[in-house]
Amino acid sequence: MLKIGEFSKLSRVSIRLLRLYDEAGLLTPASTDPFTGYRYYNETQLPIANRITALKEMGFTHAAIAEVLRCYNTPEVLERWLLLRRTEAKAEEKEAQRRLRLLETAIERLRKDKVHMKYNVTIKTIPERYVASVRQIIPCYDREGDLWHIFCQETARMNIQDGDLVLCTAIFHDGEHKETDVDVEIQKTVLGIYPDTEHVKFKTVPAVQVASATFQGSYSKIGEVNEVVAAWVRDNGYAFDGLFFNIYHVSPHETRNPDEFVTEVCYPVKRK
Repeated sequence: MLKIGEFSKLSRVSIRLLRLYDEAGLLTPASTDPFTGYRYYNETQLPIANRITALKEMGFTHAAIAEVLRCYNTPEVLERWLLLRRTEAKAEEKEAQRRLRLLETAIERLRKDKVHMKYNVTIKTIPERYVASVRQIIPCYDREGDLWHIFCQETARMNIQDGDLVLCTAIFHDGEHKETDVDVEIQKTVLGIYPDTEHVKFKTVPAVQVASATFQGSYSKIGEVNEVVAAWVRDNGYAFDGLFFNIYHVSPHETRNPDEFVTEVCYPVKRK
């Protein structure tokens, strides 16, 4: 029989962990002195300790390790457990890579501007304009491109002329941020009168006063811009007054590089 310290050295498992394994039912001492409470282990338990260590390194939980140990001598069942853990590990790796990319982006931004990302907020009036519009419920915000595809497809042969002030915008009609089934309308200013198509409608949009901020880079920055605009509106005596929209000055239509996108976020406002 081996004292717990001796077993700890041979198994390369700390006494603290051995006690934890005992409490979890993973590795129960061969015997325990009823008077002193000292734990004693058998040499034949060393392979079990090694298996527990290996399974922990693979990422198995204590509960899962207990299940795996019970089928360790059944190769078919053991393989199923290992394949399942491999699938979980791949999913965890993918999620870890996503988080790593977010961290690297945040660090890069901080290094570029040690204080905070700053955006210039201005009050302006978007003038009345005549637009071609497509409005639909789409699965998610990332699918906005579907609306622009519909627009291009249905107006390809109409020889539409751009307006004097060319604005490509997206208006978000929901009163909240939604995870699915979002109500989005895209608009482009045009010059002349044209018949409606199945999905493209032509109409006049009234002038609107907005607090706007323009930024360059990927659309992931919009959250930061929202913070700056909200603070500006609060500090300057305005209140939000309508549906916000984006103006795309440089969009995926012009470049595939997100770092080259130029977007103006516009929030209709009024004086309090």
